[in-house]
Amino acid sequence: MAAQNGYFRLNIKSNGVYLVLIPPEGGEPLQFSEVDDYLAAKKIDYNKKVVLDTINSLEKSVEILIASGKFMPENEMLKIEIDFNRRKAVGRFYPPSNQGNRMTREEIVNDMIHAGIKYGLQEEALDSFLESPSYCKDYILAVALDPVEGSDASIQYFFNTDLTMKPKTNDDGSVDFHQLDNICHVSKGELLAQLTPAIQGKPGIDVCGIVIRPQKVTNKILKFGRNISASEDRTKIYSDVDGHVSLVDDQVFVSDIYEVPADVDSSTGDISYDGNVAIKGNVRTGFTVRAKGDIIVNGVVEGAVLEAGGQIILKRGISGKNRGRLFAGSNIVSKFIESAEVTAGGYISTDAIMHSHVSARGDIIASGKKGFISGGELRSTTMICAKTAGSTMGTTTVLEVGTDPNILEEYRGMEKEIAELQSEIEKINQNVMVYARRLKNGEKLSLDKVQYLKNATAEKKIKEEKLASLNQKYKKVGAELEENKSGCIKIQDTIYPGCKVIISSVITFIRKPLKHCRLVKGGADIRMQTY
Repeated sequence: MAAQNGYFRLNIKSNGVYLVLIPPEGGEPLQFSEVDDYLAAKKIDYNKKVVLDTINSLEKSVEILIASGKFMPENEMLKIEIDFNRRKAVGRFYPPSNQGNRMTREEIVNDMIHAGIKYGLQEEALDSFLESPSYCKDYILAVALDPVEGSDASIQYFFNTDLTMKPKTNDDGSVDFHQLDNICHVSKGELLAQLTPAIQGKPGIDVCGIVIRPQKVTNKILKFGRNISASEDRTKIYSDVDGHVSLVDDQVFVSDIYEVPADVDSSTGDISYDGNVAIKGNVRTGFTVRAKGDIIVNGVVEGAVLEAGGQIILKRGISGKNRGRLFAGSNIVSKFIESAEVTAGGYISTDAIMHSHVSARGDIIASGKKGFISGGELRSTTMICAKTAGSTMGTTTVLEVGTDPNILEEYRGMEKEIAELQSEIEKINQNVMVYARRLKNGEKLSLDKVQYLKNATAEKKIKEEKLASLNQKYKKVGAELEENKSGCIKIQDTIYPGCKVIISSVITFIRKPLKHCRLVKGGADIRMQTY
């Protein structure tokens, strides 16, 4: 026998209306709130305390007089609730009084339509109730047709796209440039990437008849440069040549290495190449090398400019003479960095950094035999690691971590732009006030001055709107910088006085030599951990 929830019904007699309370048989107990809602809907005034006390002590069927007078019979009643996302409609039935009528299928369906239900009628649930009714029990009367979700397009690359591997350090502390293995070699005809197209979903319908749209899917295409062929359906790409493959901004490049057999100087001029560039000699002062892939230099880079979409590897180093500049979309590995400006989208690994401005989104590591940083400014999103920082002479050295250098540069650019806008608005205000004062004194302005006032007012409004927007963005970025607690500075030997340490906008100055320490942000201060 199926479990029966506790329920109630009305019994209409000549002297008034009686409430019959029936306890559950293996089901849920009767709730006073449900009885109260029903009687309120029927506009029957009654003693709530008596009914509540009776329900709380209900062990067997009880009949109590709740109102005197003449009452008409009550028919079977249906209460319908639709959930918040319209995926399901639930009905609870209440029995008729004596001499009351049961609901027909047509009446139940009409009630559902009146409640807004237009789809997903559960015929079996309706048949079950009509054949063997249970009261004060949930019946699922309608169910939505759920949408079929699609899937995003995806691309599988068959070469190494993660160039975060750091160079190997030999037992004597030197960096082994022969085992970097960060360049991905490719053979002619080799499969480079395969696209799995997006699959569109199918819409559903909620119980109110409203279409439920599936989630939008992301479409992708295979993007590639020269020396690459695509299959007929453009879902696979292959290399046309033996060479090197790299992924830059979601675009696949294959190229032969452009080799410079000697120095980059007046005999070669500036170099710009779509793939990788390998230079056997030096890069002389005043020349520029640009590559969409990697740049490898066997000799020394002087006061030159190197820009790579991938990595820059200098097997000897850069002596920039305050003119040299390195910019890499990925990592930079150099024997030493001196008097240069260096920016990396990945990590920077070197033996020594002297009097240079160095910025990396990944780690900055000065290791090897010397492993020192002295002079200049270094910024890393994650970590700066060195054997020694600063010098016994108190050389000014700035070490900053915990903030993406690109975001910090943007933040400082906004500071400058805000100051300029404020100055321009103030200047306009002063000019407008001059003309306003002249008008107040009864002076008649010429047409060109009147036009200037109109133009100045309009320009001021534009600048104020721009300033408000910029201030909002400035505060948001500033809050993000303030909340950033990541980043550390690791010193394997000694950090000397003269070093300025910044971790996520918290600043401290090194007043005495510190050894074997790790500097991290702790609340509003910088804490030192020894190891």
